[in-house]
Amino acid sequence: MTTTEQQSGPTRRAFMAMGGSAAGMAALGVNAGWGQNTSVSDASAFTTATHDCDVLVIGGGMAGLFAAVKGHDAGAKIRIVSKGRLGSSGLTPFAKGFFAFDPAQEELTLDEYVAAVSRSALGTNNPVYTRQTAEHSLARVEELKAWGFFGSNLYNKSFMTPIEARGIPLHERVVVTHLLKDGDRIAGAAGFRLDAEEVVIFRAKSVVLCTGAGAFKPNGFPVCDLTHDGTVMAYNIGAKVTGKEWNDGHVGRAKNPAATYDGWGDMFDRRPSLEGVGIRHDLGVEANYLAYKLGNPVEAGPGSGPGKNVAGGPFRPVEFADNGPPPGPPEAAGMGDGPPAGGGPGIGGGPPGMRGPAMGGASAGMSIHKSEGLVPINDRCESNIPGLFAAGDALGSHMCGAIYTQIGSSLAGSAVQGAVGGEAAADYARDVETPILEETELAAVEEEILAPLHRKAGYGPAWVTQTLQGIMIPNFVLYIKKESILSAALAYIEELRDHHSPMLRAADMHELRLAHETSNMIISAEMKLRASLMRKESRCSHYRLDYPDVDDENWRAWINIYKDESGDMRLEKQPFDTWPAQT
Repeated sequence: MTTTEQQSGPTRRAFMAMGGSAAGMAALGVNAGWGQNTSVSDASAFTTATHDCDVLVIGGGMAGLFAAVKGHDAGAKIRIVSKGRLGSSGLTPFAKGFFAFDPAQEELTLDEYVAAVSRSALGTNNPVYTRQTAEHSLARVEELKAWGFFGSNLYNKSFMTPIEARGIPLHERVVVTHLLKDGDRIAGAAGFRLDAEEVVIFRAKSVVLCTGAGAFKPNGFPVCDLTHDGTVMAYNIGAKVTGKEWNDGHVGRAKNPAATYDGWGDMFDRRPSLEGVGIRHDLGVEANYLAYKLGNPVEAGPGSGPGKNVAGGPFRPVEFADNGPPPGPPEAAGMGDGPPAGGGPGIGGGPPGMRGPAMGGASAGMSIHKSEGLVPINDRCESNIPGLFAAGDALGSHMCGAIYTQIGSSLAGSAVQGAVGGEAAADYARDVETPILEETELAAVEEEILAPLHRKAGYGPAWVTQTLQGIMIPNFVLYIKKESILSAALAYIEELRDHHSPMLRAADMHELRLAHETSNMIISAEMKLRASLMRKESRCSHYRLDYPDVDDENWRAWINIYKDESGDMRLEKQPFDTWPAQT
């Protein structure tokens, strides 16, 4: 049975003061909360450009690259659109380990590998996508080698090689804000250029979302331009979303915590490398629990020793009780696109080479790779919206489940799913007519896109984002959870959703981007809080102080989120090892 429930945030008289947090600054009116809008961009002077294609790929990371290449090779007319630069934005430039399953080299068979991942993930993984990534990983490696990917720490040149060879049109620095529908099926997307006063309309038979993950723009981790735009756009047109209760556990240095390069520069500077099977149970919330009990900062990272341990905390399977890396430099640890757990249970992870104090919450708002995003209805990266596909961190494939199980799986999963999704989107586009976009609908979308520029006064997006950060980033909200705090936080987020988001203002193209990103982060925050409230157990990277145990009787299920006909957010259970019920 599929259990559905609607959650409404209880009204609370007050939420606890967050000393030293962004909420404190927001309360003082830092960054101009409410004020007049002194616009330097003339909303009435915008022009509109329209482009047609068979398959529109949104996103310029690893998943977007392969979706475009494989969709083109399957015979479709492709366009790529990215709000950044191909291969140079989002988390793709940060990821340096690429998992490749070579049956001739591994001790485990493919079946044994999938089973081991499932044990580490406590059943939260989708074994179909676990197997798919391993099966196709070597083929993707060979293509990347041919394009020069493994020869440089910078990816733009290698990414451009297959795109230029195929003549695929590329639209960079275009912020997509809306997905469009023709009846029940996808019909394209709309957005605006960052470098010109222009609205951009893409008419497409199918769309592949490769928009990455997202966070609440926390300091110290390279997720500043990832804000769950694709996920929220898809949710707004009826797509189901999953995995919002899980949490990523990347940390930053206690010293210079806002300096991303100080904490993670080694990852940016390294060339990508190949990783074999190395199944782990990492990047949960063990370090967060330690900090909650003993206080921050905590000692973390390779070579940091056994550290302190305290009773209780997140459950770790005995099989994976001590799978941290050996002491020594990061190259000795065989580290890929995410930090290992650094010495055993209760310690958590740290940036490569990190020694000494670490601060958690650097990636607050993001889930473990591939565990949140659009709900797939099959093994072809297809969503419940006909013609809408997703790949990489935009697809809630639960490829590795709700815990970090395999080094290098992020890049590999994005490459494999991008290829699968691109081919599937091309197949779909081959059998459908060009969609019809009504002028009245396009006019309404354009009005929504430019609304922050039109407002004479309103809330600055930076101020609202700071308020959001102050509510969501503290360790005792998303990482060490309990019902009273989750409910209080939800009451604040509902206020931002209902009152502040509709009055966001923008003076220029940069602030227009921030306004749309801020609205998306607010919806994502609501999803994370509601899903965290609904899952009344602790499992993998979701930890509840008030429900500290794994509950297999009631919670061997993923939580899916969707918008009902009245516009309210609904939640439902989808049992593990099943595809969602089709309605």
